Amino acid sequence: MKIRFSNKKLAKQLEDATAIKKSFGTMAKKVAMRLDEIHSAPNLAVLKQLPQAACHELKGSRAGEWAVSISANHRMIFVLDHDPLPLKDDRSIEEILVTDIIITGTEDYH
Repeated sequence: MKIRFSNKKLAKQLEDATAIKKSFGTMAKKVAMRLDEIHSAPNLAVLKQLPQAACHELKGSRAGEWAVSISANHRMIFVLDHDPLPLKDDRSIEEILVTDIIITGTEDYH
């Protein structure tokens, strides 16, 4: 999938292994793995099938956002970068057509 970042600071934190290590310390390896998995997945449907990523749509006040797991509590948050969103007849997202995302941050929202 194609990844963009919501701001320059985040892009700089996630641009290479050295920056990831500096920004995320002990979680750096998992952050790098998730980025690689996102890049390698051709679409959201494939990313959701990776058990280690635990990709899921958020609910409530965070509706419209998605997350992949970095650790037990930490998540990488993203939104779908499609306008309009590809929808099925039942108004759910056509995940196989989602190929672009915008990473908005990493956080412990638990």
